[in-house]
Amino acid sequence: MSHGPRSGLAAVSSALLAMSRHLEVRDVLKTIVASARELLDAQYAALGVPDDHGGFAQFVVDGVSEEEWKAIGPLPRQHGILAAMLHEARAERLADVRKDPRFEGWPKAHPDLVDFLGLPIRDGDEVIGALFLANKNCERPQGGCGFTEDDEELLGILAQHAAIALTNARLYERSRELTIAEERSRLAHELHDAVSQKLFSLRLTAQAAARLVDRDPSRAKGELQQVAVLAAEAADELRAAVVELRPAALDEDGLVATLRTQIQVLDRAHSARVTFSGHGVKALPASQEEALLRVAQEALHNALRHSGADHVDVTLDRRGNGAVLRITDDGGGFDPSAVRRAGRHLGLVSMRDRAAGAGGTLTVESAPGKGTVIEMEVPGG
Repeated sequence: MSHGPRSGLAAVSSALLAMSRHLEVRDVLKTIVASARELLDAQYAALGVPDDHGGFAQFVVDGVSEEEWKAIGPLPRQHGILAAMLHEARAERLADVRKDPRFEGWPKAHPDLVDFLGLPIRDGDEVIGALFLANKNCERPQGGCGFTEDDEELLGILAQHAAIALTNARLYERSRELTIAEERSRLAHELHDAVSQKLFSLRLTAQAAARLVDRDPSRAKGELQQVAVLAAEAADELRAAVVELRPAALDEDGLVATLRTQIQVLDRAHSARVTFSGHGVKALPASQEEALLRVAQEALHNALRHSGADHVDVTLDRRGNGAVLRITDDGGGFDPSAVRRAGRHLGLVSMRDRAAGAGGTLTVESAPGKGTVIEMEVPGG
């Protein structure tokens, strides 16, 4: 079999390894589509995951630019050839998709597809997706070219492994959802135990101050000072709890916008100046974006609560296919080795674990009186 410059067992192995490397569903879908297009040397590739309402819950394409994709318009529905693959669960190999009686046309901005190869992705008896390629890159003497039986067999092998990778990714995301739910439950208990107690104490202290205002103003003043202390502690507990929650904005707005918004809030809430800049960072795998966000939150928490800094600066820049996050403060600094010897961590262990879990690295530079620089790098997808 010959399938362009990446033919043979090595290309198949590379595609399968790429699929197994990712755990998030969206990343798996993108990898499947890109691998299929490259392996079979096609101009276009796409993969649709059907929903229960005649459309697609997700639809990923390769070979089409973002501008072209936006111009095409809404996601396709389950009709024509796509519907046949999903509902009849069989492969479709056509010399010219436009001449098939099931062809129902496409939007004006849609690229012109001719030769077509598609097949369902199945998990047992369930069809969980439709993978298809169009316009094989080859010489077309008198229109004679297109996908072969060998292409169909190779795509079938890829689809079998795609089903495994996609099923594993779904299980992982479900597990992560359960973990997040458990984490939220834990945080609710912590809020009840910590913040509720602080607020209860604040209420009692305020009532005592009210009773003392007339007969013992000096004692009332002391009680009111205690009210201020308790209120500040309750606010700190709330901030710490909020930092632990993964914001929905990370999925909706992306890492750069989420960091910018959170840092703007911190800048308003603290006396220290907190600034952010981001340059050229592309979308990263979800696990890496979450790890970067968590490390930024932990580092900011340390800088704003413990360092006495006047200025904390956060930057996120592109580095190769990945990104590098840098949090710099002009606070009191510390001796990292002394912190370890004393059995205190300032969240450093957690940050290093998060970085390693996302395939990245974390470095910490600090010294007493010299401020602190925390840098995390991730490789991208």
